[in-house]
Amino acid sequence: MKFPFLCLLYSLLASNCSFNTTKNSSTNSSEESEIIEKDKGLQGYISYYLPKTPKGYGAGISFYSAVWPLVEKPLANFQIGLPSTWIIPENSEVNFPLCPEGSLARNWEERGPSWSSVFQTVEGGIGYWRGNRFRYPSPKFSMNGVPSCYDYEVASPGWPFFHSSEPLADDKMGIAQLTNRLVIPPDGITFQGSPNGQFLGYAWMSLPLMEAKTGKTPRGDQSWTLFLNTTNFKGAVAYYIAETWTKIASEYERVTGHTLDVKPGVAGSGAMEINTVPQFQLKTTNDSLFTKIPALNFPVDAKGNSILVQDVKLYSKEAIFNTFRNWKNNNMRCSGKFNIKGSFSPILDTRKTSFKQEDKPIQGMDNLLHTEIFSDNEFGIAWKEHNAGSTTTFPQYFLDNGNNERIPISEAQVPKALAAKEFALAARGEPYEAPMAGAWVSPGPASKPHKISLEDGSIVTYCWYRFIDQPALQQFNWSLEEKNKLQTIIEKIHTHWNIENDFMTPLKKGDLVTIDNALLVTPPKGYEVGFVPIVIKQE
Repeated sequence: MKFPFLCLLYSLLASNCSFNTTKNSSTNSSEESEIIEKDKGLQGYISYYLPKTPKGYGAGISFYSAVWPLVEKPLANFQIGLPSTWIIPENSEVNFPLCPEGSLARNWEERGPSWSSVFQTVEGGIGYWRGNRFRYPSPKFSMNGVPSCYDYEVASPGWPFFHSSEPLADDKMGIAQLTNRLVIPPDGITFQGSPNGQFLGYAWMSLPLMEAKTGKTPRGDQSWTLFLNTTNFKGAVAYYIAETWTKIASEYERVTGHTLDVKPGVAGSGAMEINTVPQFQLKTTNDSLFTKIPALNFPVDAKGNSILVQDVKLYSKEAIFNTFRNWKNNNMRCSGKFNIKGSFSPILDTRKTSFKQEDKPIQGMDNLLHTEIFSDNEFGIAWKEHNAGSTTTFPQYFLDNGNNERIPISEAQVPKALAAKEFALAARGEPYEAPMAGAWVSPGPASKPHKISLEDGSIVTYCWYRFIDQPALQQFNWSLEEKNKLQTIIEKIHTHWNIENDFMTPLKKGDLVTIDNALLVTPPKGYEVGFVPIVIKQE
């Protein structure tokens, strides 16, 4: 979704953007002599909703989300998430502040009195983010999460969300790499070629990778684990370390027992979140105000519909949690496939979509498109006018109607200088580079660095680490027995879970997307089991 809570932070940052002014050479006397670039070109959500989660079905969620190039070129100051969701701990009965005084989210009074919606989240998904360092036309996939009331975010093994290219401090890392077949870049997972409506299957499932414990540093037994389903990779990718969620309780004991490693996870809805979109404005001498936003393209099927999400499922611990625990403790085989007996297919719902520009409502959109729940719980957009089986474009031009509202108009109705104006492309950012110090070198990698070149033009450098030696796991005072047990179950996964096998229920309709082939790796001799590829640089 991209991300209903991170967007609030980005909106605050975006409010400090400076505006650019560009002279145009038009001779049309009805036009003023300048085109102004501003932010807030488009705001809103394209969303679906789930009914209240049935009791016992808070151990996971999965769905298939469409992947396509929303824009033709990578744009500066642009952030839109493609359809995704977010997970929060089930704290609906809490009547005290989950976010302590002094935390960032505690300033958001509209989230009170419990602040449960911004306490802890697993969010992220497919999208375009302003902070991406290496842009290309297609979106990327990221595992964003918030452990502590938005005081900091986690997005990949070693790195935060895209506010900075600096890695997280050793004691703030929160994601551990699980797979030994996929490299996870800090700038997001790239896709092969130019996907245009193919689907990425992904799930967040609770696994008991470590046992719960009490005491001064309590820990629940829920490790929220990402599974992907694509043409060239299927299976578990990485997970949020359970202690990532309980850290906040060490200084704010009141939230003990309310964190995501203990509580059921609630995923109440999903959406495309339209966050940061630039706009051009041109005001004519007769005070007509015209605006332009980037062209936003959507794939459409033969019926003129854009299918954005399908096959949403919620899971109880019967799906995989219980069989995984038996496998870990009793050596009873767990294939990793989600048990259909532990799944629930909710009936989706949607609400009327509304859009804004500069906080002014855009009128007349119902005459052009509306959100809809299609057969088999498919969610998407029905377009009034479209080219069936091709792509269609969201309205790009608008006119201020004088009533503090904007209305969509055609390109033929706007001044030529405005129609010809192009938005700035995103520049390459600073590289991500791990320090050769602390958790990165002690115990340190087991191999020399390896390099791969990605579809976004970046070069990723990674090293093979023994699983238990990876940087994110060095901050905990685990016993040798705890470390050995965790290493053992990961070795079982590497041995028995194959990336060609189905873990999620297969896609009902359409085609799966393909992950960037360069990200798929084969462990070299001596590292086949129990080692993982950890990125140390992306440039």
